[in-house]
Amino acid sequence: MNQPQHPQWKGRTGGSPWMQRTLIRCLGWMNLPFVYAGMALVVPFYMLFNHRGYLSQYHFFRRRFGRNALRAFFDVYANHFRFGQIILDRFAFYAGARFRLITEGNERFLEYCRKPGGFMQIGSHVGNFELAGYMLSQDRKMINALVFAGETGTVMENRNRVFEHQNLRLILTGNGLDHVFEMNRALADGEIVSLHGDRVFGSQKTLTCSILGAEAELPLGPYILAATREVPVFCTFVMKDSVYTYHVYVYEMKLPQEAEGKSARERAAALAQVYADRLTEVLKRYPHQWLNYYEFWKNDAKELRSED
Repeated sequence: MNQPQHPQWKGRTGGSPWMQRTLIRCLGWMNLPFVYAGMALVVPFYMLFNHRGYLSQYHFFRRRFGRNALRAFFDVYANHFRFGQIILDRFAFYAGARFRLITEGNERFLEYCRKPGGFMQIGSHVGNFELAGYMLSQDRKMINALVFAGETGTVMENRNRVFEHQNLRLILTGNGLDHVFEMNRALADGEIVSLHGDRVFGSQKTLTCSILGAEAELPLGPYILAATREVPVFCTFVMKDSVYTYHVYVYEMKLPQEAEGKSARERAAALAQVYADRLTEVLKRYPHQWLNYYEFWKNDAKELRSED
């Protein structure tokens, strides 16, 4: 099944390169809670001008969590505020700030790092997955991280500067199928491939899964790669707990027994549902850190219009 492209989601960090460089310099000496407080005043204007993103989050809280209209409005504000904090944290890290990570399940990940053979790590547009690449370091296996090639120069420069001190290599999307060959090469060489598993763009093939009790589409690519290569798979969620603390959840994604021996696509679908179940658990704990600002569940907007 083909998924229409989401034109409202550009996939890059907002702001001009000059603004981003200025922000990094300011965060080098400004206190983060102070910056958060100033951002709290800006959030309502962002909600006003980012109308499509606002509506998608409004529908998310109404349909997935059963909020009434007023409660959903305040939930959307909390979501936008948390999103702003996460973006600021990334730039604060570029400026030298460091965060405390509380990890769960990372021991199994490190165990596979010591074994021969490649494996995959799947993240999500919830919380601050990028921070894991900056701070969860290991020196056993090269991590090949799939990233959007259209990011701003400032973001890419700082990513490269940080990652040159980590055991991590960037694979850029947007250049035909080069990234597919790069991922296959990395797995064949016994390395780690890290990519997101929740967002669909363009005409990519999809899998339908149940997330928070409703059907949603996930990209086929990450799961068919894992199924055809028959490599271990982990999913990782990096969730903000407080100003300087993140909670990292690392889960090994086991193929259900009933899917063993079936076709690659069927195994991919089973893996995608395992991921969807973990994503559901995390979203129930951290609903305000859902950062997909488009209609992820297609029927939500239409159903709510008929109810309101």
